[in-house]
Amino acid sequence: MKVPFYGHVRQYQNIKAEIDANIQKVIFSEQYTLGRTLKEFEEAFAKYCQRKYAIGVNSGTDAIWLALMALDIGPGDECIVPGSTFFATAEAVWITGATPVFVDIDPLTKCIDTTKIEQAISEKTKAIIPVHFYGQLSDMRSIHRIAQKHNLYIVEDSAQAIDAHGDGFAIGEYAQAATFSFIAQKNLGTFGDSGAIVTDDEKLATRLRMLRNHGSLKRGQHSFGFNSRLDDIHAGILLAKLKHIHQWTNQRRSVAHRYSQGLSTIEDIRLPYEIDGYRHCFHLYVIETKQAKDRDPLLQYLQDHNIEAKTHYPISTHLQDGFPWGKPFVFSGDLAHAEDNTARCISLPMNPELRPEEVNFVISKVHEWSKSKVYEVALSK
Repeated sequence: MKVPFYGHVRQYQNIKAEIDANIQKVIFSEQYTLGRTLKEFEEAFAKYCQRKYAIGVNSGTDAIWLALMALDIGPGDECIVPGSTFFATAEAVWITGATPVFVDIDPLTKCIDTTKIEQAISEKTKAIIPVHFYGQLSDMRSIHRIAQKHNLYIVEDSAQAIDAHGDGFAIGEYAQAATFSFIAQKNLGTFGDSGAIVTDDEKLATRLRMLRNHGSLKRGQHSFGFNSRLDDIHAGILLAKLKHIHQWTNQRRSVAHRYSQGLSTIEDIRLPYEIDGYRHCFHLYVIETKQAKDRDPLLQYLQDHNIEAKTHYPISTHLQDGFPWGKPFVFSGDLAHAEDNTARCISLPMNPELRPEEVNFVISKVHEWSKSKVYEVALSK
């Protein structure tokens, strides 16, 4: 049996008629950029997120850096970023000319440790960028209190958190802006790159629309801006998928529950944590080996049995090789939990289209590996 990590083709086949109809609609409209379908998606997505405005852009990376630019964040400023995240979170800060300040993560949730944020704040700090990691929302109430106390902006990196929520709060509720990625791998994904920003601030929304389109709101009139538009064909695909996102999240949560039940007796691994009362959307289902030295052998064992397990972000951003370019960053304390997570993490296959027999097969192979490990230890004594 081969267990796929993603279910893109299966998902397309399940709603093929809806997606194809929207693509045809865009093609025959002859409006492929900033057209009616994009507007329809933006309105639907804003309503879904319970925010007033949604602005479609080229990617999740663009969504973060354009949001920061729209808030006048740039050279000389600092933005607080969790130590565990995809590279683009910090990269977006660098693009603006500002400096990311890395703060360690909570060892349970893998989101930013809110007890360590205040010690990272300096007179240069302009924003906090919480990342809802793996699909678990950060403690936004605590982050909001800190931001208010120090007069800071909040820009949520929600790329992995479509259809997640907290215990009574939604994504973007406590922020100036929340950003999303719609790349194919995401829970709500198109067949390529796309992203969006949501906000309740009308002036910010207007500025973002200008920044994404060469500084233009009216044909022939321009100021400073970029080319970062969400094309209408992608918007049409996303519009078709948005109707199903809640159901797909429930299916992800069902897969996660089955994994957790089946793996709960294995002492060699740690299972994902979900904050009580929160809705984890399980963009990824990430286990950790208790011993860092066991991560690669378990990963290889699963892959040898045709299970497409992966490691998601096995090298922390601050340890990447790219820093001889001279891009600055700042540590606030150590990043022990972030580095520990990158050394032990394994993402098991996770998508709404996974079949029960595939999930059971993954569980059985993790058990096999654990038993073989115990046997090898016994032989070595």
